[in-house]
Amino acid sequence: MLAKKIRDLRIKKGLSQEKLARLADVSYNTVVKIESGESKNPTFQTMAGIAKALGVVLDTLAENKSAVPNRQKNIDNRK
Repeated sequence: MLAKKIRDLRIKKGLSQEKLARLADVSYNTVVKIESGESKNPTFQTMAGIAKALGVVLDTLAENKSAVPNRQKNIDNRK
């Protein structure tokens, strides 16, 4: 899931894996391993750099993004 999100965002931005790696200040091999799914748990620093390079917040790359609207719904129900 993470691999697909990063790849899709990278392609949408028109970036090569090499360009994303440079912008995120990570190695090309790191980007390749994340996108291929070989690296399933990249470091926070790596993910923060990739998110910044892609112009998104880190939450956008999180696998369980659907939990955020549910929390908001619970907050609204308390009123």
